[in-house]
Amino acid sequence: MTKITFMGAGSTVFARNVLGDCMCSPALQDSEIALYDIDKKRLEESAVILEAINKNVNQGRAGIKTYLGAEQRKEALKNATFVVNAIQVGGYDPCTITDFEIPKKYGLRQTIADSLGIGGIMRGLRTIPVLEEFARDIEEVCPDALFLNYTNPMGILTGYMQRYTGVKTIGLCHSVQCCSGHLLEELHMEDKLEGRLETIAGINHMAWLLEIKDRDGNDLYPEIRRRAVEMNAAGRHKDMVRFEYIKHLGYYCTESSEHNAEYNPFFIKSRYPELIDRFNIPLDEYPRRCIEQIKGWEEERNHILSDGKITHDRSLEYASYIMEAIVTDRPYKIGGNVINHGSIENLPADACVEVPCLVDGTGVHPTWVGRLPVQLAAMNMSNINVQLLTIEAAVTRKKEYIYQAAMMDPHTGAELSIDDIVKMCDELIAAHGDYMKMYL
Repeated sequence: MTKITFMGAGSTVFARNVLGDCMCSPALQDSEIALYDIDKKRLEESAVILEAINKNVNQGRAGIKTYLGAEQRKEALKNATFVVNAIQVGGYDPCTITDFEIPKKYGLRQTIADSLGIGGIMRGLRTIPVLEEFARDIEEVCPDALFLNYTNPMGILTGYMQRYTGVKTIGLCHSVQCCSGHLLEELHMEDKLEGRLETIAGINHMAWLLEIKDRDGNDLYPEIRRRAVEMNAAGRHKDMVRFEYIKHLGYYCTESSEHNAEYNPFFIKSRYPELIDRFNIPLDEYPRRCIEQIKGWEEERNHILSDGKITHDRSLEYASYIMEAIVTDRPYKIGGNVINHGSIENLPADACVEVPCLVDGTGVHPTWVGRLPVQLAAMNMSNINVQLLTIEAAVTRKKEYIYQAAMMDPHTGAELSIDDIVKMCDELIAAHGDYMKMYL
């Protein structure tokens, strides 16, 4: 029997999507599902909701059990076929708040701060020690399991797992499968959606739509480039940063403009504050989003728990399709995060890259992409430098690598002096307390 262990099951909305998808797959409907978390209340709420989905869409075929805390972690993982990771170490309060408020004191503003920048660095550093514990348990009790990582910072965490543990790991993000469809809808080219052909490769949150053609093989980029320039010139909208990428770099990338605004030195600049309004950049977006999500979840939870009437339609998340392809040996194509063993020739071999992968009964198989256009590889490298240094800091526990990661970060390095970067890092490490005690 297939066993699916979900780490961080208190992330109820995401657990509902991924595990609800599994219950919609004939190949996975009879699975044993292990829900693991360290928050008793959230774990119990997730169990109630997933049991309701199991009853309403799956005729109760899945077996669902809960496991709480480190003392039950090995039992949750024992004999797992797949392990889905969706943890957030430190949560919104206090860690996310800290990652935003202390940098503000130094004049460093952020939008999301979960994948790169000083916020992404700190999130990676406090998460890797937990993943190290997970990896030891997986290697002991389910060594053949596939670890599906959804937790950010994707490039840092997936890269760590793939380079420094024996756990079979794939990093997953929904921005790949949403990329070109979102772009065509924004540019009012919906008639080109059906049957389109595309190639996407790069790194997580900055993978590039390298080519896009209609069903007849016609290149759509000339019209995309023309419309993107016109739309940015016409006025403010939510995707201005990525459209500016199209104008100056020639290509669109996978993740949103609010994310990409902080992955480079071009848009959030204290010397040019007018750029924030010009490119419609939502500073402090992630804290606002967290507050709204917490409130929205509480309302949804109360509604679901009061009547139990919840159903589920299979989403575009890759997890269930990967599991299905492996269990049935029916090939499926994904955009996955893997170590770059030659897939992208002009990025480092030890970088975590996001490339097309084929999945079948023998596992996940990255494909060859070749060379990225030089300007796109350069953009990716500015982020990869930070990712690799953060991984080194986590593995060696050396603070100088933390400072260097922050120095190399495009946004942080453009805004702050080296002295202020060091002071800010020290203050953040101290503020995170036990989460970062290994770096004191």
